[in-house]
Amino acid sequence: MMSALRNAIAPWWQALLDVVYPRTCRACDVPLPERNAAKPLSEWFCQTCEDSLTKLESPYCKVCAEPYEGMIEGEFRCSNCADRTFSFEFAVAGYQAEGAVRELVHQFKYGKDVSLRGALGDLLARALQDPRLQAEDLTTWRLVPVPLHKARQREREFNQSLELAQRLARLTGIPVVDAMNRQRPTNKQSRLTRAQRLENLKGAFAMKRAFRDDRSSLRGMNVLLVDDVFTTGATTDACAKVLRRQGGIQKVVVIAVARG
Repeated sequence: MMSALRNAIAPWWQALLDVVYPRTCRACDVPLPERNAAKPLSEWFCQTCEDSLTKLESPYCKVCAEPYEGMIEGEFRCSNCADRTFSFEFAVAGYQAEGAVRELVHQFKYGKDVSLRGALGDLLARALQDPRLQAEDLTTWRLVPVPLHKARQREREFNQSLELAQRLARLTGIPVVDAMNRQRPTNKQSRLTRAQRLENLKGAFAMKRAFRDDRSSLRGMNVLLVDDVFTTGATTDACAKVLRRQGGIQKVVVIAVARG
């Protein structure tokens, strides 16, 4: 009864909010027209900006989602992944990390604009359109965010991956499980060589105590590991190793808003 009442009131309440606080495009600030339920991104972007977003589309590497131009038929593995073994099954993103997507992620993380979690969470949802995920019953999976170290989270005031996971949970009904800790601060991966990245992340992650237990609700389950941007895969691979070894997770797939 209460749920039906909330569903009936929600559209009226949202319409009132739109009058009091007119919506503008999150990329260019132009006023937005009325919401279009058939086009979810119209809640956040004008048509021009939505059309400018670079979607991650085939062909891309079946492991790391590195996009390629031209005609490549079937699945392929890029040269960067050819000699590497990851603890996750594969990674996929909704968009490429360029233009408005890159700027919004930057505002979200470093500008501390937590209001962008809605727009970026809706962009993240596109990653679930990968055919390999559409073949799965994702309602039986769990969303696990990449953790931040406590010091970094105090500085940023929120964990961007957790915010994105929570938004995606509201859209899909897939439960969020904040199951991991980052045990020590690490240097920025972008400034390091491949060998340094691996060394930088040794022992950086661990399962929270409740999820290391043999009777943990996560054991034997499949997980969508949520991050904002996927680049080399070093961080998400370190997380996936811990999820498998300490958490008893069966399958890990990385999903991100953008492929860097």
